[in-house]
Amino acid sequence: MRNILTALALSLFSIGAAPAVLARPPAANAAQDGPLQARPTGDTSLPDQPLVTAKHGMVVSAQHLATAVGVDILKHGGNAIDAAVAVGYALAVVHPCCGNIGGGGFMTIHLADGRNLFLDFREKAPLAATPDMMQNATGQVVKGRSTKTYLGVGVPGTVMGLDEALAKYGTMSRKQVMAPAIRLAKDGFVLEPGDVRILDTSTDAFRAHPNVAAIFLDHGHPWQAGQTLRQPQLARTLQSIADGGTRAFYEGPIAQAVVKASKANHGLLTLEDFRRYTVAWEKPIECNYHEYTIYSAPPPSSGGTTICETLQIIAPYPLAKWGFRSARSAHYFIEAERRAFADRNTYLGDPAFVDNPIGKLLSAEHAAKLRAGIEPDKATPSSEVAGSLGPYQATNTTHYSVVDGHGNAVAVTFTVNSYFGIKQIAGGTGFFLNNEMDDFTSKPHVPNQFGLVQGKANRIEPGKRPLSSMSPTVVLRDGKLFMVTGSPGGSTIISTTMESILNVAEYGMDIKQAIYAPRIHMQWYPDEIFAEPGAFTPSVEASLAAMGYRIRPVHALGDVEAILVNPKSGLLQAVNDPRYPAGKAAGY
Repeated sequence: MRNILTALALSLFSIGAAPAVLARPPAANAAQDGPLQARPTGDTSLPDQPLVTAKHGMVVSAQHLATAVGVDILKHGGNAIDAAVAVGYALAVVHPCCGNIGGGGFMTIHLADGRNLFLDFREKAPLAATPDMMQNATGQVVKGRSTKTYLGVGVPGTVMGLDEALAKYGTMSRKQVMAPAIRLAKDGFVLEPGDVRILDTSTDAFRAHPNVAAIFLDHGHPWQAGQTLRQPQLARTLQSIADGGTRAFYEGPIAQAVVKASKANHGLLTLEDFRRYTVAWEKPIECNYHEYTIYSAPPPSSGGTTICETLQIIAPYPLAKWGFRSARSAHYFIEAERRAFADRNTYLGDPAFVDNPIGKLLSAEHAAKLRAGIEPDKATPSSEVAGSLGPYQATNTTHYSVVDGHGNAVAVTFTVNSYFGIKQIAGGTGFFLNNEMDDFTSKPHVPNQFGLVQGKANRIEPGKRPLSSMSPTVVLRDGKLFMVTGSPGGSTIISTTMESILNVAEYGMDIKQAIYAPRIHMQWYPDEIFAEPGAFTPSVEASLAAMGYRIRPVHALGDVEAILVNPKSGLLQAVNDPRYPAGKAAGY
């Protein structure tokens, strides 16, 4: 049973996060509807992780060595952007399933001077890409084509994104911030059980490719905890980037090696794809929820829009009074998500190709219209919910958060999509290639690997960025930095990130309780509530079933890496998400 649950979590809802220990349901309150209590600090249903408090700076990531790299940069005078870039490169070494230079992502920045910025370094489709490239001659989507072959690889953006952020807002040199990652790749690092657990998910795939097996298997066998993993090829690639910057990656031997492997394996990537790749500074999505202001990812991410649309719908409801995970608070949250995801899947896409109707989707009038359609005691079947603006006209992952002592904050979510992307490495480059093309609509109304049913706005087009759910988010309270948060998890990123905010802002939890609390997710289709163990008490589950809801148990949702600024003391607080014990929160 454990293997079945783990496989479910990996394949659908915890991409970029390790399988977690099953959670024991916490005790229920005695309140009407049977809402759950927030998990107390001493609860042992998940592996206990220490609450970390710091004054001068904080880093939390999915791998303890990457966190240590970021803290060390802060201690040596670097700012949050310097540390974020250093952590990003370190994760490419110590968290190869998900940290990457073969993928892309997003960065949300809050600067001490009050500016809020967003950097898009999402992958792009090759110039030779076509809308039907994942289909066969009869128009059927070919299983595995977008996830396991070179046709699934988009042009990577991480190297240019990290370099752009460092050049514009960092204080250290590229060589300074990359040196720790190069050392970790060259000298190796000792594997811990959490590291090995992730590597073990892909042993058979590693064996299928000799250049991958030579690094990520020990003479054909899985690596064991306590052994040292060295990656000399990746060290050479990183050193080339440190010496030559983005040109070394996009115009030199690295790009040539990827293109050569792509051509040999019937892919579409060309040197022109690499030469024409760009990153973009965009205005973050902004919305208010009571006294909080949220800044999150705009298109081509759907994260910020969907979070804000959901929050706009539920804002008038007294959720705290109703209780955390009471039948009533769960009902209205789920119905709001259902409607926001219907809009997400219908209208959003790469803004270079799609006119995203953000203003309409986030308007008070639109929220009121959607709110009016929610019945107080009945689930709305997803078949009765459609994109609410009318027909569209013409659209794995890891997260880390950094805060420095000056008040700068960075939230980064980046990905190769599935664990280890297509699970292939081009020649001797040393890094895994993404399968980000699966995030496009391979065919309208045919679900992708996350079960998302999407439309034409997100169809494949040359040079287009696929729609994402990544949601690196910064929250201000009364104009002051309050929280930095985000998560991996495919389409569930949106719910997990939003719940981390609501647990604190609405239900009064501390950061540890907020992260330990069991999670739920609704994405329009499939018409089910995905719920971690203990998400609902038996009485609440029965009430929801009577209202027409179907609940699908899942092993684990996401891996929140959040930092909270205590509004009373000003101290930084964080805890590693126990669903992924290989991570770490640390500060000084």
